[in-house]
Amino acid sequence: MGGVQRQAAAPLGLGIEGREDPALSGDGRYLASVVERGGRRTVLLQERQSGRLLSLRHLGGQQPHSSPSLSWNGRYLAVVVQQGTRRLALIEDRATGARHPLYLPGDLEPERLSLAPDGRRIALELLDQGRSQVEVFDLSALLEPDLAPGQALGGPSSPGAGRP
Repeated sequence: MGGVQRQAAAPLGLGIEGREDPALSGDGRYLASVVERGGRRTVLLQERQSGRLLSLRHLGGQQPHSSPSLSWNGRYLAVVVQQGTRRLALIEDRATGARHPLYLPGDLEPERLSLAPDGRRIALELLDQGRSQVEVFDLSALLEPDLAPGQALGGPSSPGAGRP
């Protein structure tokens, strides 16, 4: 039987050891990872085939970064950023250039996150007075779906979905 085949990311000049928190888009085209630059952790987005780095409009001013997550086609990049003394979950829409900060109630602060491939939901590991909890938030009123090719807008449970 065949095993897992290693497929290294295209080099960034930082070496493999310089990357942390890898996240692939659902289609495998993009790789987001955290690297340390100038003593600060920052997210880099890379096109896997060419190795080309892609610019991120809204992440340069807020560092450090952690826990990147990409939607199916890489339209949305969600990441935890430091804003002053608090952490904030932030989503960048690469298609429109929009910045979507997720302000949480009370003293909740995101520690890690995972964006659903379609961009409709996000799971956040939250810290509340030293205790960790996980909550899922609906983003369907905030973000357009980022669907795999041929996927129906209503998803697999919509009428007619999956029929020839």
